[in-house]
Amino acid sequence: MYLHDSTRAGSSAWHERLTCTHSAEETSSLSARLSVSLGELNNPPAWNHEQYEAMLSKFRDFLVVDLRRSEKTVYEAVRYVKKFLEVHGLSEVSRETIRQYLRTIKAEALYRNTLAALKVFFRDFLEMPQIVHSFRFPSTQFKPKVIPSKQDLREFYEAIDSDIGKALFLFYATSGLRKNEVLTLTRNDIDFRKRMLTPNCHSGSTKHSYVSFYNEETETVLKKVLGNGDMLFSISDRQYRKIWKVAKDKTGIRITPQILRDWFCEEMGNLNVPDRYIDAFCGRTPKSVLARHYSDYSPEKLKAIYDKANLKVLA
Repeated sequence: MYLHDSTRAGSSAWHERLTCTHSAEETSSLSARLSVSLGELNNPPAWNHEQYEAMLSKFRDFLVVDLRRSEKTVYEAVRYVKKFLEVHGLSEVSRETIRQYLRTIKAEALYRNTLAALKVFFRDFLEMPQIVHSFRFPSTQFKPKVIPSKQDLREFYEAIDSDIGKALFLFYATSGLRKNEVLTLTRNDIDFRKRMLTPNCHSGSTKHSYVSFYNEETETVLKKVLGNGDMLFSISDRQYRKIWKVAKDKTGIRITPQILRDWFCEEMGNLNVPDRYIDAFCGRTPKSVLARHYSDYSPEKLKAIYDKANLKVLA
């Protein structure tokens, strides 16, 4: 539940957090953002469900408009904040209540994602950085990647029991695109003559895509599954997950779209494709001065580089 009894001590603490860190103008701005009166901020009542939903809606707009986050990032950030507020309403919030909440989260990825959402909510949206400034993200241990061999890929591919599954597998392996970049491809995103892909699924500022390509092996399988609809791949989430699970159960080899993306990068490097162009195929932001300012990323240039590499998965 969102609702909590507002004790005198809780109201006093809330008033102190606002007045000691915000000027009158800033507090008024915060009041407007939450659609409550200054009196309610200084002496918060027990907010009802509709007020919390209205606040989360404003937070959602803040993520989309102010921070330019993608649809997926917005959905997840709002969900993590909502889960926190179901345990601790705003009238109870403090550094200690956040600490208690985070203490219950054992999985590192979930901890990291929850903390990231709470930092944006309190620090940026509510303009209360003092509530979350002391919390640090867990350090990430470097784990060397183990890239599957071509034999592993071929064995896994043969274990896939549907043409659409085989087409998806080869799209990931030969384009370097992310999972949803492939799943959201439409006919308008593909130049079938050049075998060129131009994903258009990113609405935020954190992930990017430019152009990539697929090879003749992929083209052959794609012709078997290409329908009349606008979407390149019409597949349910259940069918999609089954593709990878069934092949893994048959072979004992774990391969995912992310692993195929890693394989693509490794293999293109082995084929002497410069890193800056591999990054371009994968939609990563250029890192070096050479990559940013002195490299030709025209589709024609990238097509020539891709074709010269002569990437093969099954041969």
